[in-house]
Amino acid sequence: MKISVVGSINMDMTVTAERIPQKGETLQGDTLSYIPGGKGANQAVAMARLGAQVEMFGCVGRDGAGETLLENLRSCGVETRNIRVLEGTPTGVAMITVAENDNVIVIVSGANGCVDRAYIDSVKEDLLQSDLVLLQHEIPLETVEYVIDLCHANGVRTILNPAPAAAVPAETVEKVSFLTPNEHEAKIIFGDISYEEMLRRYPEKLIITQGSRGVSVCLKDGTILNVPAQKAVVVDTTGAGDTLNGAFAVRAAEGAGIGEALRFANAAAGLSIEKFGAQSGMPARAEVLARLEG
Repeated sequence: MKISVVGSINMDMTVTAERIPQKGETLQGDTLSYIPGGKGANQAVAMARLGAQVEMFGCVGRDGAGETLLENLRSCGVETRNIRVLEGTPTGVAMITVAENDNVIVIVSGANGCVDRAYIDSVKEDLLQSDLVLLQHEIPLETVEYVIDLCHANGVRTILNPAPAAAVPAETVEKVSFLTPNEHEAKIIFGDISYEEMLRRYPEKLIITQGSRGVSVCLKDGTILNVPAQKAVVVDTTGAGDTLNGAFAVRAAEGAGIGEALRFANAAAGLSIEKFGAQSGMPARAEVLARLEG
C-alpha cells in the first residue's frame, strides 16, 4: 500500500515567545529553532511514523536547508527519489511564532513554487502507482487541480487538505475522494451556509476540522458524526492538522471506516501537540493505539 504526497517542503524557523505580538509591536523572543517542515513534508513524515509506505513529490533548492530536509525525510523512512533539487531557487521557508498555546505563520514559497505541471508530467508514472495521493495548498493551486484531475482519470484516490485557505473549484471538489478543510477554509470554499448543510452535501467526503472541538463528517445515512478532540497537554500546535491528515490518510488507505479513521487521526493529532515542533512531535502507531485504548 503506497501513499504519495505532492506538496511543500520547508525549513521552519520557529521562535517561542511569551505571547504573539500585536501589529507594529516588537517582543523579546525566548528561543529560535530550525525545524524541518512544510505541510506536505509534515504529512509524509506523519504517515511514515505510523508505518505507511510513503513517497514525497516536490522541490527544494540546492542549498543547506534543502540538503538537511532531504536527509531528514530519508531518515524518517520517506522515499525522496522524485524530489527535484533546483539550482538558483532557495528552499521554502516558514517563519513561525509559537505562544499562548497557538501559532502564527508566514511562508516564503521558494522552490515549492516550482512544483508545476511540467514537474508533475516528469514524475507521473511513479505518482500514478500510488494507492492514495495527499495534497495541500502550499504549492501552485493549478498544480493541485492538475494532480487531482490526473489521479481521477486514472482511478487513484486523493485527499485534499485545502490549507492555506483558498477557493476550490466545484469540479475539483467532485473529483477528490476526501476534502479536509478547517472551519475558515470551509467557508471560503462553500460560502455562508451552515456546516451541517456543507457536510450533508458531501457525505463521507467532506471532513471539517474544528481544532479543540474535534472533527465532523456526514455519514452515508445522513447522520452527522462529531469526533471529539483528544484531551492533551498543549506544548505546540504546529503540525497538528498535518498529523491529523496524515493519520487519516493511513487508515483510509488501509480500508478503515471513516469513523474509525477519524478517531485514529484525532488521537494522533492530540499526541502531536504535546511535543515541540511539527515533525518531532508526530507519534508512532503504537503510541496512537495506546492513547485510543487509554
